[in-house]
Amino acid sequence: MTIRLLVAGGTIDKQYDENTGNLIFSRTHIPALLAQGRCRVPLTVQSVFLKDSLEMTDADRALLCQHATQSVETRLIITHGTDTMVETARCLANCQLSKTIVLLGSMIPYRFKHSDSLFNLGCAIAAVQCLPTGVFITMNGQVFPWDKVVKNRQQGIFEWTA
Repeated sequence: MTIRLLVAGGTIDKQYDENTGNLIFSRTHIPALLAQGRCRVPLTVQSVFLKDSLEMTDADRALLCQHATQSVETRLIITHGTDTMVETARCLANCQLSKTIVLLGSMIPYRFKHSDSLFNLGCAIAAVQCLPTGVFITMNGQVFPWDKVVKNRQQGIFEWTA
């Protein structure tokens, strides 16, 4: 079983620009994360775009749905910014695909010390192999159905909805 990993940006792929002092995108760090985690699961990495999720549009979400629909793989992982991850998960769920889709992100960029990106990616890889058909979000060791999760911005965590 090969898993398709769609790269959509988010904090996980940001890095510090020494010239401007800003966090920017230059390229995805997913191959480096997979190598660091010694991943032995067959994965196909496809970069769709690198965007901050606050800048994502409905057209961007439709593009992710299109890629998920066209993918021959039935198990997909999508890297994504955490701010609008639930919104994109809703869009993917509305596509009603007979696939297992797991979204993940990180609160701290991969290139920063103490990043949660490697752990979150590892959780997503494990989860997508075990979960039933549907759309899920995994963050910090927890797996949530897309419609049972909310980002707690004050604490910087994802948690179950009531």
